[in-house]
Amino acid sequence: MQNTIIVDAFGGDNAPLAMIQGCAMARDEAPEIEIALAGSAEKIKKCADENGISLRDIGILEAEGVFLMDDEPTEIIRSKKNTSMAVGLEAVASGEGGAFISAGSTGALTVGATFIAKRVKGVKRVAIATVMPSNEGPYLLIDSGANADCRGEMLCQFGAMGSVYMQKVMGVSEPRVGLLNIGTEEAKGDALRLEAYALMKKAAYSFIGNVEARQAPYGGCDVLVADGFSGNVYLKLTEGLAGALMQNIKGIFGKNLITKLAAALVMGGLRDFKRKMDYGEYGGALLLGCAKPVIKIHGSAGVKSVRAAVLQSKSCVESGVVESIREAIEKGGEHD
Repeated sequence: MQNTIIVDAFGGDNAPLAMIQGCAMARDEAPEIEIALAGSAEKIKKCADENGISLRDIGILEAEGVFLMDDEPTEIIRSKKNTSMAVGLEAVASGEGGAFISAGSTGALTVGATFIAKRVKGVKRVAIATVMPSNEGPYLLIDSGANADCRGEMLCQFGAMGSVYMQKVMGVSEPRVGLLNIGTEEAKGDALRLEAYALMKKAAYSFIGNVEARQAPYGGCDVLVADGFSGNVYLKLTEGLAGALMQNIKGIFGKNLITKLAAALVMGGLRDFKRKMDYGEYGGALLLGCAKPVIKIHGSAGVKSVRAAVLQSKSCVESGVVESIREAIEKGGEHD
C-alpha cells in the first residue's frame, strides 16, 4: 500500500459525501490508482449506500474521531490521535500510504505534517504551495499560509522547493522564481524582503527578482515566493476578486432577453475562462518540505476538487517530487 492515496473522509464542509464521490470519480478515471478513505467505516459505507456510490477498490482506514475546525491545531498530536486526519497522517508516515489529502483544519494539517509525517531533513519549515492560474499558465504561490513569521533563509528555501515542484509535477523545464514585493527594484521592500533577495540571487534556481502582485496573473513568474502572511492575503484577495468578477459577468448577461441571447453565443468561451481561472482544477495545495506528499484542499471543496487532488497526489508520488526536494536540500540546493 506504499503508493496508496489516503483521503481524510471527514475533513471539510462537504464530508464525507464529497470525499467519497471524488475518490470514486478518480478511481473510475484512473483505475490503477490505489485509494483509501480514513474514517469511520460504518459511516462511510452508510453514506456510500445512501447515495448509490460503489466503494469498489477503495479501502478504508478505521478512525473513530473527527478533527473539528475549531479544535486547537496542536491537539492533532495530543488528544486527537484517533481522528481521521491523524490516522491518515500516521499511515503515510509509517509507509502504509504514499500521500495524504485533507480538507480539514489547515493549522492541524500543518502541525501533523511537521510532527507526524515529518519534514525532509534540512527543511526549515513546511510551506503551503498553491497552484494558481494565470494568462500564461499555472504558477505556484509559496508560502500561502503556513508560516506568518519568516526569515530570509526560509523564503530562499521556499523558492528551491517550489522550483522542484514546478519542474517535476507541472513540467516546467526551468521555472522562473520571483519574490513577492511592493516593487521590482532590488532595493525595494522591508528587512525580510531585502534579506531574502540577497540570498535568492545566489541560489541555484532561476531567480528573476522581485515581482509585484499585479504581474503574477499575467504570467510574471512560475514560482511566487512569499511569507505565509503576505501569501495568504494575496491568495484570498485573488479568490475574492475572481468570485466577484464571475458574479458581475453573470449579472451582466442575465439582465434581459437580449443579454441572455448574447450569453448563449459566448457561453463556451465563458466556461473555458471559468475553468482556466479555477485553481481547484489543479488539485489542492501541497505542503512542500514534508517527507511525504501531504495535500490540503479547500474546506468547502466539492467532488471535482477531491478528484483533482487525488490525481495530483498520484502525480506527486510518481514524479518523486519529495525525493527531488530531499536531494536538492542535501546538496545545499538553495545556494550555488
